[in-house]
Amino acid sequence: MTRYILGISAFYHDSAAALIADGRIIAAAQEERFTRIKQDSHFPLEAAKFCLSYAGVTVSELDAVVFYDKPLLKFERLLETYYTFAPKGLQQFLSFVPVWIKEKLFLKKLIRDALKTLDPTGDPLKVKLLFPEHHLSHAASAFFPSPYEEAAILTIDGVGEWATATIMHGKGNEIQPLKELRFPHSLGLLYSAFTYFLGFKVNSGEYKLMGMAPYGNPSSPKIQEYRDKILTHLIDLRDDGSIWLNPDYFTYTTGLRMIDDKKWAALFGFPTRPVESHIEQHHCDLAFVIQQLHDEIVLKMAAEAKKLTGAKHLCLAGGSALNCVSNGKLLKSGLFDNIWIQPAAGDAGGALGAALAVHYQYYGTPRTADGVNDAMQGAYLGPEYSELDTELMARKHKAVYHRIGDFEKLVDLVTDHLTHGKVVGWHQGRMEWGPRALGNRSILGDARNAEMQKKLNLKIKYREGFRPFAPSVIAESSPEFFDLRQGSPYMLLIADVVKERRKTLPENYHELPLFDKLYMTRSDVQSITHLDFSARIQTVHKETNPRYHRLISRFKEKTGYGVIVNTSFNVRGEPIVCAPEDSFACFMATEIDTLVIGDLLFIKEEQPDWNDREKWKRTFALD
Repeated sequence: MTRYILGISAFYHDSAAALIADGRIIAAAQEERFTRIKQDSHFPLEAAKFCLSYAGVTVSELDAVVFYDKPLLKFERLLETYYTFAPKGLQQFLSFVPVWIKEKLFLKKLIRDALKTLDPTGDPLKVKLLFPEHHLSHAASAFFPSPYEEAAILTIDGVGEWATATIMHGKGNEIQPLKELRFPHSLGLLYSAFTYFLGFKVNSGEYKLMGMAPYGNPSSPKIQEYRDKILTHLIDLRDDGSIWLNPDYFTYTTGLRMIDDKKWAALFGFPTRPVESHIEQHHCDLAFVIQQLHDEIVLKMAAEAKKLTGAKHLCLAGGSALNCVSNGKLLKSGLFDNIWIQPAAGDAGGALGAALAVHYQYYGTPRTADGVNDAMQGAYLGPEYSELDTELMARKHKAVYHRIGDFEKLVDLVTDHLTHGKVVGWHQGRMEWGPRALGNRSILGDARNAEMQKKLNLKIKYREGFRPFAPSVIAESSPEFFDLRQGSPYMLLIADVVKERRKTLPENYHELPLFDKLYMTRSDVQSITHLDFSARIQTVHKETNPRYHRLISRFKEKTGYGVIVNTSFNVRGEPIVCAPEDSFACFMATEIDTLVIGDLLFIKEEQPDWNDREKWKRTFALD
């Protein structure tokens, strides 16, 4: 009889649900994709509803529902922290207590009420509720779907219950904890503190900090100055990668902000950058330094994991595992033969990990891995929509479309659009699991086009102009463009563009203003080459996404380049699109030229009021 387990993460950020059947991943999705609320933290009712509906399973058929951490243990940590720092933190204490009493201390009742909503005829009291620890959920999300029978596991995030980073050893169906770093000392919180100081939103702007780092001037004397100040005043870094954070400079234990702004301003010589304000060179230089330190700390932690486990392979999860710069340097170091990173490495992935931990460890189910293939199915685990769904949406908005019955004809038309500088919205099959668009909910462009990055940032995504874009490259063509020794199907590794494709830069390159550097021609795939000649790579594999692979292959047949620009199908502040309605809304409210949903092709100039973007924004409430 099939064992169904539903995993849940909620109440912090990136709420999600995942369903497994006898250990096989059936469906997984984040709540934000349905509610259209960025990083929705509410109980993932819609995501859970999708997972059960996709599998054709009722609540009564579930063997267990698993929450991704232990709320009472986390509550203990919060109470102990407030007690330790009292009377500081009274305001924060008073703000969090009502939420915890309402939502988290009575979580069992909340979950059972939600199950009753999902299945009014079922009996939620018969469903087993289980609560693994936060970092075990992360570790399970990384190890159990990986291709490895045995691996070291490294999890790093802000904080779970007490742990902020762990080293574990995975073997067969067992995960053994070996070492942990505990709150308030945290690499994730350190990086978030710099995210805040440099003008970005904590828990969502860390990737912007990562993108800003290459604009730092490595030859500037400020680099060593900032590094010395961080290592002298902010942190104590040990050989095993553990860190101690100086509480005189951080306020996240007692306040509603990450840092003491005045002390940081005195330390670095400039104040906290206001959100959306002008970016100066000193901001970029400090970003460069903290990214370097993040890389070093991750490498030290990984070396300790290697020493403790002796494993050939490494699995990564936790929010810090989304730092693809550190991941790329870790891979390049050769510490491990291979590394594997959970595509939804943050808290959303905890829903999947919690379910898998229960399947393998609580129930003791045997596990085997073939050493090559992971169990994530390309991370295409979300909803898919029929052609009828798209047609009904089109009729509702009086949209004009072309049904292209022959897929070869469709990819021929789309690649023609790409080669002529058009921007294409590409909506296919099942939605991706995790924060990266992987070719099923993507905006595409020509990587050779030197103006593509500027166009996408300013006219499509409506975001900061310095932000880089990622390449999708067919796996067979990856060595032609990138110095990458393993596949990167989930866009979680950064590697260098090969030297043969680079352009010679002027000697004063690093002294140039930010946007002069940005628009300097650096390679023959300019739009995906960052300032330091790096790129965040997605290798596209025929086995997991044959339609996307065929599209890029056709582009290569026409141009000789098996690589295109791929960015998430959304605008700034919006979740990635899910349903055809979401894709059409984004298409009409931006300067995307062409939209493809399944085999239906939409051309902007053919749509009613196609040039009235403000009307379409109002229609879909995108603003």
